[in-house]
Amino acid sequence: MSKHKEKEQIEEIENQTEEQPVADKETEDKEPTLEERYTEMSDKYLRLYSDFENFRKRTNKERLDLIQSASESVIKDLLPVVDDYERALNDIDKREDVPAETKEGLLLIYNKIINTLTQRGLKPIAAVGEKFDENLHEAITQFPAQEEKQKGIVIDEIAKGYYLYDKVIRYSKVVVAV
Repeated sequence: MSKHKEKEQIEEIENQTEEQPVADKETEDKEPTLEERYTEMSDKYLRLYSDFENFRKRTNKERLDLIQSASESVIKDLLPVVDDYERALNDIDKREDVPAETKEGLLLIYNKIINTLTQRGLKPIAAVGEKFDENLHEAITQFPAQEEKQKGIVIDEIAKGYYLYDKVIRYSKVVVAV
């Protein structure tokens, strides 16, 4: 091999080693500063605190919903009893052979039941004279309207509907004018 070729090869090898990237000491040796670590820990704390607050609020809401839904099934079971009681009171009002004290006593018991259910969130749905709303009423039958303005209006209520905490738990069964 000639000296000239050897010299060229040596130069090539030297050039190749010079072209290799030199590691950047700043990026390798970079450690977070105390201020950066404080900011990072503070962010983590705030996120954790926020997550805990959201968890606490969600569990409180779920607990309240559970209590309300538990009472819903009991109240639904009592509604037919309330309906029967109202029919009995209407029948007693029509009869004259029932003493006034008996009527008054039964009315007091009925009012206690209704007050207790009202305190638990039960409210009746207004029906008679209202515009028919399929979200609140169930049309049992239709009746021809005597006037044009009566069309679509509830003219009779067969069974009362009820809300429980603004949620319909039983639709009103109604007669609608068409």
